[in-house]
Amino acid sequence: MSDFIKISKGFSKLGRRYLFVGMTAIAGTTMIGTPLLAADPVKVAVLVPDSGAAGLFGPSTRNAATLAAEQINARGGIAGSQIELVFADAGLSPADVVGSVVRLVRQDKVSAIVGMHDSAVRVAVANAVRQQVPYIYTPVYEGGECAAGVYVLGETPQQQLATVIPWLSNKKDLKKWYLIGNDYNWPRNTNDQAKGYIAKAGGTVVGEEYLSFDVSNFDASIRNIQASGADTVLITLVGGASVGFNVAFAQFGLADDVVRLGTLIEENTLAGIGAANAMNLYSSSGYFASNDSAANKRFTADYVARFGADAAQLNSLGESAYEGLLFLEAAGNRAGSLDFAAFDKVANGTSFNGPSGAVKMANRHVNQSIYLANGTGGTFSVEMEFKNVASGETCM
Repeated sequence: MSDFIKISKGFSKLGRRYLFVGMTAIAGTTMIGTPLLAADPVKVAVLVPDSGAAGLFGPSTRNAATLAAEQINARGGIAGSQIELVFADAGLSPADVVGSVVRLVRQDKVSAIVGMHDSAVRVAVANAVRQQVPYIYTPVYEGGECAAGVYVLGETPQQQLATVIPWLSNKKDLKKWYLIGNDYNWPRNTNDQAKGYIAKAGGTVVGEEYLSFDVSNFDASIRNIQASGADTVLITLVGGASVGFNVAFAQFGLADDVVRLGTLIEENTLAGIGAANAMNLYSSSGYFASNDSAANKRFTADYVARFGADAAQLNSLGESAYEGLLFLEAAGNRAGSLDFAAFDKVANGTSFNGPSGAVKMANRHVNQSIYLANGTGGTFSVEMEFKNVASGETCM
């Protein structure tokens, strides 16, 4: 997961039917308490990008985590204890986030961490926590995280592309691929793996380029794509860059004939691109809010009932925090507590059913369903589900 343009949106108010000890701001954190009279609650830190480039996803992440905690507590909590969420801003610098995490672990005595933030923060937090408490990392990422005590729920490049590229290539008779992304590790690592999947599907890479985050004019890149003869563009641009590129791409008249596939184009990004610019635009993800499965219908209905029809838009990144807490519940109940050693013994092999389907942890990553959705018309329509896709990671 990576940087996005910040769009502020209000966090929904707590519903009247929930009575809490309170919401207290302390040293950059926010605490949502458990119901009154609950005995011996356990605290869980939830790291959310409330500020910075990824602030767009703070409200949906907070909402999804809050809903998960309330549902877990209604089911009896984790190993018999109610849970109490303590939110901290993960949109700050890695050093600042680590400062908050250290306070949460040492002073507030949190028993686990669920993080939805970028990889730089993940590496810093993993180094700081060092197996003191379980640390669950939830968003899409570049792969390769094997630090002990870190449990990854996000999609890896193998999951998003290994089955999607051959399926889409066959469906659309795609042969010539152009790769474009922002210039940092997630796009580069994703594209390194994509080249192998493209070759196995009988395609070739006819161009590859990486752009800085401050680029706002994409004319030269689009002319390069035109000159290459590409019939497909794999997009690993982020947030505002993805919006700007895709709008310009359509305005150049390429959208009718050239397929676009993104690995981080979710509902907010698609809204920014707009229906008029979304022809032949596909996205690969572990979650779409429009998925019509029974599990997702229940989740979206619960979300709207809890936070209102005008609540922050559900998306794969926000929803991942919900699944992070479901995994914490499933593994904690298997272990009988959130004690790190006990939790770690049972983490691999733990499974749960979430809005995106059945999820099972193996090698401290998860096997999960991957969905390919078509954004033509400005809303995502899921065209294919690939079930139980392995992460490709080999952490022990």
